[in-house]
Amino acid sequence: MAEIIQRDGTWAFDGTSVRITPGLHRSVPLFRQTYGEITVPLEAVAGVVYETERRRGRLRMRLREGADPLLHATGGRLPDRADPYRLVVDVDRSGVAEYLAEEIRHALLLDQIPGEPTKAYLLPGPPVPVSVRSSDGTVSFDGTRVRVDWADTSDRVKRATGPRMIDVGDVVRVEWLPNSGYEDGFLRFVTRETVFSRLPAEKDPYALDLWGNVSRDLLTALVATAVTARLPHPSAGAGTEHVGEDGHGREGAYGHTVRRRGLAASVPPPADHHDVLLRRLRELGELHRDGVLTDEEFARTKAVVLRGF
Repeated sequence: MAEIIQRDGTWAFDGTSVRITPGLHRSVPLFRQTYGEITVPLEAVAGVVYETERRRGRLRMRLREGADPLLHATGGRLPDRADPYRLVVDVDRSGVAEYLAEEIRHALLLDQIPGEPTKAYLLPGPPVPVSVRSSDGTVSFDGTRVRVDWADTSDRVKRATGPRMIDVGDVVRVEWLPNSGYEDGFLRFVTRETVFSRLPAEKDPYALDLWGNVSRDLLTALVATAVTARLPHPSAGAGTEHVGEDGHGREGAYGHTVRRRGLAASVPPPADHHDVLLRRLRELGELHRDGVLTDEEFARTKAVVLRGF
């Protein structure tokens, strides 16, 4: 067995899998501590390198596309410190790190592990049930249903709609962007009914607006990953395309992209499209009549909904 133990964590390779265990030091990010130990089967690995720096080195593992629901859900947007597939190595342990990387590369060659994307997830993602308290509310997932309980600081439109319940079978995709401390993030559950809606995250009852504690909000990636792991694998669609926050094939307001399965799997038929629009407008009208929305908020939100459709 090849193994390296560092303050940030431990990597151990037994010839068939790499066991990655987060360190216990207080400098280890909350996300890594909470996500816990990860066992990566060799067939999920695309490559591993050890990079030397002036005072330290870094092990980096690259997984095959489609192998890990965490990487699919977060889209490469996890901060480096929270990325479980990177390990900071003390300079005096560089020889051990290089040996570990070489052992993994040698096993990949011997087992003839292909480099192309996988047809199914090879890692399970976090266990369920999982529950995270974020700046916009508490989001929970029990393996079959997502529940969102809004915080007192959530937008009153969200609070007026009450707790949100979403069956995993109704989810088309999960969109996640971390709160960077400079830009707000969000966790959005896109369903067949809301696939055309483009409400901003702070108004969208199917999205959590992430604007508070960065470390705490980052934990929403646990829920995003757990739900993603139970959705059809990306390879099951008719194809993928990059879709921005505005719903088109370009970057959205936050400069990020998300992957979407083929239209046949995500877009309801025109009749459903019309019904969804009428239902959303009725909901907004009721909130306006009940005094939950001001005239200005009603007009602005209505305009956003109409543009989305």
